[in-house]
Amino acid sequence: MNLANNCFQGNLPSSLGNMKEIEFLDISLNNFYGKLPGSFLEGCYSLSFLKMSHNQLSGKTFLETANFTYLSVLCMDNNLFTGKIGDGLRSSRSLSMLDISNNSFSGVIPIWIGELPELYALLLSHNSLEGEIPLSLFNISTLDLLDLSGNLLSRGIPSLVNSRYLTVFLLQGNNLSGVVPDILLAHVAVLDLRDNRLSGNIPEFIKTQNISILLLRGNNLTGHIPHQLCPLSNIQLLDLSNNRLNGSIPSCLSNTSFGFGNGDSFDGSYFDYGISSSITFYTYFKSLIVEDQFSKDFKAETKTIIDFATKHRYDAYWDGNLKLLFGMDLSANELSGEIPVELGGLGEVQVLNLSNNKLSGVILEGFSALKKVESLDLSFNRFQGRIPPQLTDLSSLAVFNVSFNNLSGIIPEGRQFNTFDTQSYLGNPLLCGKPTNTSCERNNFQEPNNGVEADESTIDMVSFYWSYAAAYVTILLGLLASLSFDSPWSRAWFYIVDAFIHKGRKLL
Repeated sequence: MNLANNCFQGNLPSSLGNMKEIEFLDISLNNFYGKLPGSFLEGCYSLSFLKMSHNQLSGKTFLETANFTYLSVLCMDNNLFTGKIGDGLRSSRSLSMLDISNNSFSGVIPIWIGELPELYALLLSHNSLEGEIPLSLFNISTLDLLDLSGNLLSRGIPSLVNSRYLTVFLLQGNNLSGVVPDILLAHVAVLDLRDNRLSGNIPEFIKTQNISILLLRGNNLTGHIPHQLCPLSNIQLLDLSNNRLNGSIPSCLSNTSFGFGNGDSFDGSYFDYGISSSITFYTYFKSLIVEDQFSKDFKAETKTIIDFATKHRYDAYWDGNLKLLFGMDLSANELSGEIPVELGGLGEVQVLNLSNNKLSGVILEGFSALKKVESLDLSFNRFQGRIPPQLTDLSSLAVFNVSFNNLSGIIPEGRQFNTFDTQSYLGNPLLCGKPTNTSCERNNFQEPNNGVEADESTIDMVSFYWSYAAAYVTILLGLLASLSFDSPWSRAWFYIVDAFIHKGRKLL
């Protein structure tokens, strides 16, 4: 029975429990509300596929009286269910997919979930679950997708992952602390640990060739960006922003898949695995009209949705759109030094954010080779010198921000640069050109000559001090020489001095 995507509303009737042999039931995308009838939980014991997503169903569920022994897929996401996760599904040993995300479940994650031998997708995100992550979840060898994001989970991440197929691991927006385990990425294609309280260094991950999305934003990570990230031949999104990373940017990041645009090939075929997981069931009916049997397939899909900052906002990407996005965000750290010249070879990158660091030097002319870049943010650093006019060749550039640096000279014009306003150049008083109110005429604007003028001014000041000292000594010697000769004005001078001394003695 497929009743999905209608405008049905009201409570679910208790007569649903009379369907003793029903195997597939989909009532998703309706306006059903209220509690699940007890007769339904106990009577529909033949169910293999049950989808109730996107309704307004409420109350406690997973009661111990539930009788879903043969259940393989259960989707209850985007409802109003509350309470703790009970033991009603403990006997569902065939359960392959459990999605109870976007509800109001509370309490801890039951240990028995890790005992389900065929579980491949577990989605518990955006509830109010607390406590630590059960180690048993990492012992499920068949697990392909684990989404625990948006809860109140605390303590550390288990350091041992035994799953052979774990490809999507989402823990964003919890209260997790401690360090990131080295072993975590052994079989992970997508790792999202953003907005937690993780500390320590970025681990030197082993077996990193499968990683396509690595998101560590919004933690307390310190230390350098490890060179072990450089062999990431499948990376598409790298977000290390809002941490306390220091040191320089590794030049070998050009060896990642971000640099494949310079002649190498990248087809993204690896990305099909784990990003959109699905399971399909087939059942056959014998028609009374047609002799041949026909099949009706019921598919349960899970889409991995990733938020990534592009063009000054966070957008959601999934499926085909996610496969096409390449982005690197190292903003809001304590990175220093110059930008490695090799970063001009990131031919695949579409989003490059290095803002809010302590980077210095000049803006690379080699950035003109970033033909696919749409958003380039270098603001709030210590860059100096000109904005390379070669950057006008970036025909895809939609967002460009170099505000609050020490840049000088004429702002390039032409193509995409004609679309950028004053906001892109704030905090650079020595810049001039059309987007600003500063004219580039010599009478109104003088451009510093890259520090040479400063050196010359220093030499002039030294000469001034020496000249001042020489003039003082010359005048003093001249006065002493003139007093050594007998002349009317010298006698008058000595007379005044004697009179002053005599008067001073009387006063004393």
